[in-house]
Amino acid sequence: MEQAATDLERNRREQQELARRLDALREEETLLTSILDLAEHSAAVPEQAQEESTPRPSRAPSRGAPAPPARRQRQDTAARPSRGRRARQPTGRRPLLRDLLLDLLKGHLEPCPAHELREELLRVNPDRVPTPQVVRNTLEGLVAKGLIRRHKQNRSVLYTAVEPGDGAGTDIATPGPG
Repeated sequence: MEQAATDLERNRREQQELARRLDALREEETLLTSILDLAEHSAAVPEQAQEESTPRPSRAPSRGAPAPPARRQRQDTAARPSRGRRARQPTGRRPLLRDLLLDLLKGHLEPCPAHELREELLRVNPDRVPTPQVVRNTLEGLVAKGLIRRHKQNRSVLYTAVEPGDGAGTDIATPGPG
């Protein structure tokens, strides 16, 4: 019985804390919505942006405060650009990293390590700056698809492009100097 009373009290404290957190999140949502509205209006009419001021909600949520109004639907959503990941890309589509790496590999006659491919990629495409791990992962994906071949030489891993019609195995172990 005592355990149930303790659990009930803990449960009520958690509910109060969650209610305070929910109130804070609603205030933050209202503030962010105001900022977005202000940004959209200031982009459309720069003169009005200086005259408008955004009221800042208090940080301490009051227990009896009414819930903020529901977020209104915007009528200009089609005209507004998306804010997602694709919105950051330039209008022209960039080639995929795997295509760039495959083209670089096709230019090499000998097996090439991932770090050299990355360095060459940075020289040829300075706007693309993938990490070494991303380059290795992309190369391993190409190996899995059978588009390139992996050569293991001691502790080094080298890659070559697969010629079309080549019965491509993915792994070739080459004994190193020894």
